[in-house]
Amino acid sequence: MLDALILSDIHLGSDNSQAKLLCKLLERIVEGELPTARLILNGDVFDSIDFRRLNKNHWKVLSLIRKLSDQIDIIWLCGNHDGSAEIVSHLLGVRVQDDYILPSGGRQILIFHGHIFDEFLEDHPILTWVADIIYWLLQRLDNTHYLAKVAKKGSKTFLRCARKIEERAIEFARKRHCEAVCCGHTHHAVVNTEGAIHYFNSGCWTELPCTYLTVQGGAIELHSFLAEKESTELVAPATTPAQLPVALS
Repeated sequence: MLDALILSDIHLGSDNSQAKLLCKLLERIVEGELPTARLILNGDVFDSIDFRRLNKNHWKVLSLIRKLSDQIDIIWLCGNHDGSAEIVSHLLGVRVQDDYILPSGGRQILIFHGHIFDEFLEDHPILTWVADIIYWLLQRLDNTHYLAKVAKKGSKTFLRCARKIEERAIEFARKRHCEAVCCGHTHHAVVNTEGAIHYFNSGCWTELPCTYLTVQGGAIELHSFLAEKESTELVAPATTPAQLPVALS
């Protein structure tokens, strides 16, 4: 059994949320095909707290989370899109907090969304909004999400922001006496085990392939999920420069 399964940035209510795929993953947990002691929702489960934007697959995700809350421990960590923690907590019967330290295999693993270290989000709200629209349009134009991923990973602005979040998250984990840290927010799946404190990012469920992290006996792995097929892969940070400023969501 896994110590934890970590996923982030589902953005329920968004047209790009891959909620149907997520239902398949959650059903595997419910049915015991993917046993885990806890499910950690690492921020931005909602795109906004406007339930009118939720379609049937989005509601099904919430129903499955509610069902799982009777079977396993579910921890919901606040993201910048999630709104009031109190509303979310009452809605699904799960506890909501800012961060969580997971003990596993003798390691202390710090988990939090990561937006608290995103200065660009606060300093440039209009540019962030424009970049989000461009990112959304690219996803709508290409259902493989290839163009959106190329633009995002090639953006100098995005890469600087993502790198800053990674560096500050590692320093935050060091201060909390943790050996590893897991974030979300950037929508960019990352495994970096080069330093003394390992950094992981669970990616997102708004572009393909959807990704998540598993923790077992202190080992953290990044997985991609595509329909009926599941794989484990290590994803390195992108370093290709370009000019399109795609912001973090």
